[in-house]
Amino acid sequence: MVFALLVLVSLTVLGIASVSSGLLQNKMAVSLQTQTLAFDAAEAAIAGVVFESEDSTVISDVVMADPLSQARQNTALDIKNQILRCQDDESWTNRRVTSSGLMLGTQHQADGHYDNSPPIDSWSRTAYVREQACLGSSNVISGSHITCHVFIIKGCGKMQGSRSIVANSLTVAVLAPASQ
Repeated sequence: MVFALLVLVSLTVLGIASVSSGLLQNKMAVSLQTQTLAFDAAEAAIAGVVFESEDSTVISDVVMADPLSQARQNTALDIKNQILRCQDDESWTNRRVTSSGLMLGTQHQADGHYDNSPPIDSWSRTAYVREQACLGSSNVISGSHITCHVFIIKGCGKMQGSRSIVANSLTVAVLAPASQ
Protein backbone atom coordinates (compact mmCIF):
# COMPACT_ATOMS: atom_id res chain seq x y z
CA MET A 1 0.00 0.00 0.00
CA VAL A 2 2.84 2.40 0.90
CA PHE A 3 4.69 1.44 -2.27
CA ALA A 4 1.60 2.13 -4.41
CA LEU A 5 1.16 5.51 -2.69
CA LEU A 6 4.80 6.46 -3.43
CA VAL A 7 4.39 5.45 -7.08
CA LEU A 8 1.18 7.52 -7.30
CA VAL A 9 2.86 10.60 -5.75
CA SER A 10 5.86 10.32 -8.07
CA LEU A 11 3.58 9.99 -11.12
CA THR A 12 1.62 13.06 -9.97
CA VAL A 13 4.82 15.10 -9.57
CA LEU A 14 6.01 13.92 -12.98
CA GLY A 15 2.66 14.88 -14.55
CA ILE A 16 2.69 18.34 -12.97
CA ALA A 17 6.27 18.90 -14.18
CA SER A 18 5.29 17.85 -17.71
CA VAL A 19 2.29 20.20 -17.78
CA SER A 20 4.43 23.08 -16.42
CA SER A 21 7.07 22.44 -19.05
CA GLY A 22 4.45 22.34 -21.81
CA LEU A 23 2.91 25.63 -20.67
CA LEU A 24 6.32 27.30 -20.55
CA GLN A 25 7.19 26.07 -24.03
CA ASN A 26 3.84 27.34 -25.30
CA LYS A 27 4.53 30.80 -23.84
CA MET A 28 7.97 30.83 -25.48
CA ALA A 29 6.49 29.83 -28.86
CA VAL A 30 3.83 32.56 -28.68
CA SER A 31 6.47 35.13 -27.72
CA LEU A 32 8.70 34.07 -30.61
CA GLN A 33 5.76 34.26 -33.02
CA THR A 34 4.88 37.76 -31.75
CA GLN A 35 8.47 38.94 -32.18
CA THR A 36 8.70 37.41 -35.65
CA LEU A 37 5.51 39.11 -36.81
CA ALA A 38 6.68 42.43 -35.35
CA PHE A 39 10.10 42.03 -37.02
CA ASP A 40 8.39 41.38 -40.36
CA ALA A 41 6.43 44.60 -39.84
CA ALA A 42 9.68 46.47 -39.07
CA GLU A 43 11.27 45.10 -42.25
CA ALA A 44 8.20 46.19 -44.23
CA ALA A 45 8.58 49.69 -42.79
CA ILE A 46 12.17 49.87 -44.06
CA ALA A 47 11.09 48.54 -47.45
CA GLY A 48 8.34 51.20 -47.49
CA VAL A 49 10.91 53.99 -47.17
CA VAL A 50 12.97 52.52 -50.01
CA PHE A 51 9.81 52.04 -52.11
CA GLU A 52 8.70 55.63 -51.59
CA SER A 53 12.21 57.01 -52.18
CA GLU A 54 12.31 55.29 -55.57
CA ASP A 55 8.77 56.35 -56.57
CA SER A 56 9.22 58.71 -59.53
CA THR A 57 5.83 60.36 -58.90
CA VAL A 58 6.76 61.31 -55.32
CA ILE A 59 10.27 62.38 -56.31
CA SER A 60 9.09 64.65 -59.14
CA ASP A 61 6.12 66.21 -57.26
CA VAL A 62 6.96 69.57 -55.67
CA VAL A 63 4.27 69.16 -52.99
CA MET A 64 5.26 65.66 -51.84
CA ALA A 65 8.69 64.72 -50.57
CA ASP A 66 10.15 61.26 -50.35
CA PRO A 67 11.39 60.23 -46.87
CA LEU A 68 15.08 60.73 -47.67
CA SER A 69 14.61 64.19 -49.19
CA GLN A 70 12.35 65.16 -46.31
CA ALA A 71 14.86 63.89 -43.75
CA ARG A 72 17.64 65.82 -45.53
CA GLN A 73 15.76 69.06 -44.83
CA ASN A 74 15.85 68.38 -41.07
CA THR A 75 18.78 68.93 -38.75
CA ALA A 76 21.39 66.19 -38.98
CA LEU A 77 21.20 63.42 -36.39
CA ASP A 78 24.17 63.59 -34.02
CA ILE A 79 24.71 59.84 -33.64
CA LYS A 80 27.04 60.36 -30.67
CA ASN A 81 24.48 62.29 -28.62
CA GLN A 82 21.07 61.41 -30.07
CA ILE A 83 19.18 58.17 -30.49
CA LEU A 84 16.79 57.42 -33.31
CA ARG A 85 14.06 55.69 -31.32
CA CYS A 86 10.84 54.07 -32.47
CA GLN A 87 8.84 55.87 -29.77
CA ASP A 88 9.94 59.43 -30.67
CA ASP A 89 8.20 61.55 -33.28
CA GLU A 90 10.60 64.48 -32.79
CA SER A 91 12.20 65.74 -35.98
CA TRP A 92 12.47 62.40 -37.70
CA THR A 93 10.68 61.68 -40.96
CA ASN A 94 7.87 59.25 -40.19
CA ARG A 95 6.19 56.79 -42.51
CA ARG A 96 3.70 53.95 -41.95
CA VAL A 97 2.86 50.70 -43.69
CA THR A 98 -0.77 49.65 -43.41
CA SER A 99 -2.72 46.61 -44.53
CA SER A 100 -3.65 48.50 -47.73
CA GLY A 101 -0.02 48.13 -48.82
CA LEU A 102 2.31 50.53 -50.61
CA MET A 103 0.86 52.55 -53.48
CA LEU A 104 2.72 54.54 -56.12
CA GLY A 105 2.44 58.31 -55.92
CA THR A 106 1.63 58.35 -52.21
CA GLN A 107 3.30 59.50 -49.03
CA HIS A 108 2.56 56.69 -46.60
CA GLN A 109 1.58 58.65 -43.53
CA ALA A 110 -1.95 57.36 -42.84
CA ASP A 111 -2.60 55.55 -39.57
CA GLY A 112 -3.67 51.95 -39.65
CA HIS A 113 -2.47 48.47 -38.87
CA TYR A 114 0.02 46.58 -41.02
CA ASP A 115 -2.07 43.52 -40.27
CA ASN A 116 -5.48 43.47 -38.63
CA SER A 117 -5.54 39.92 -37.34
CA PRO A 118 -3.62 40.11 -35.07
CA PRO A 119 -3.31 43.94 -35.06
CA ILE A 120 0.31 44.85 -35.85
CA ASP A 121 1.68 48.36 -36.30
CA SER A 122 4.50 49.07 -38.73
CA TRP A 123 6.25 52.43 -38.97
CA SER A 124 9.63 53.92 -39.79
CA ARG A 125 11.79 56.80 -38.64
CA THR A 126 14.31 58.28 -41.05
CA ALA A 127 17.06 60.72 -40.11
CA TYR A 128 19.80 62.46 -42.06
CA VAL A 129 23.24 61.81 -40.55
CA ARG A 130 25.95 63.52 -42.62
CA GLU A 131 27.49 64.26 -45.98
CA GLN A 132 30.70 62.43 -46.78
CA ALA A 133 32.91 61.33 -49.62
CA CYS A 134 31.48 58.24 -51.28
CA LEU A 135 33.53 55.21 -50.37
CA GLY A 136 35.11 53.24 -53.18
CA SER A 137 34.70 55.94 -55.80
CA SER A 138 36.29 59.13 -56.97
CA ASN A 139 34.86 62.37 -55.62
CA VAL A 140 34.90 63.80 -59.10
CA ILE A 141 32.58 62.30 -61.70
CA SER A 142 32.43 64.06 -65.07
CA GLY A 143 33.94 67.21 -63.58
CA SER A 144 31.29 67.76 -60.89
CA HIS A 145 31.68 67.06 -57.21
CA ILE A 146 29.52 64.20 -55.97
CA THR A 147 29.19 63.18 -52.34
CA CYS A 148 27.11 60.69 -50.43
CA HIS A 149 24.35 61.76 -48.08
CA VAL A 150 24.10 59.23 -45.27
CA PHE A 151 20.76 58.37 -43.65
CA ILE A 152 19.59 55.98 -40.97
CA ILE A 153 16.24 54.27 -41.46
CA LYS A 154 14.78 52.54 -38.44
CA GLY A 155 11.89 50.18 -39.10
CA CYS A 156 9.65 49.49 -36.14
CA GLY A 157 6.99 46.86 -35.52
CA LYS A 158 4.71 46.18 -32.59
CA MET A 159 1.90 43.73 -32.02
CA GLN A 160 -1.07 45.19 -30.16
CA GLY A 161 -1.10 44.03 -26.56
CA SER A 162 2.66 43.51 -26.49
CA ARG A 163 4.88 45.81 -24.48
CA SER A 164 7.90 45.33 -26.70
CA ILE A 165 8.72 47.02 -29.99
CA VAL A 166 10.92 45.18 -32.48
CA ALA A 167 13.21 47.36 -34.57
CA ASN A 168 15.76 47.03 -37.32
CA SER A 169 17.99 49.72 -38.80
CA LEU A 170 19.42 50.34 -42.23
CA THR A 171 22.13 52.83 -43.15
CA VAL A 172 21.71 54.30 -46.60
CA ALA A 173 24.16 56.37 -48.64
CA VAL A 174 22.71 58.30 -51.58
CA LEU A 175 24.78 59.98 -54.30
CA ALA A 176 24.07 63.70 -54.36
CA PRO A 177 25.69 66.95 -55.48
CA ALA A 178 28.12 68.32 -52.92
CA SER A 179 26.77 71.05 -50.65
CA GLN A 180 28.37 74.43 -50.99
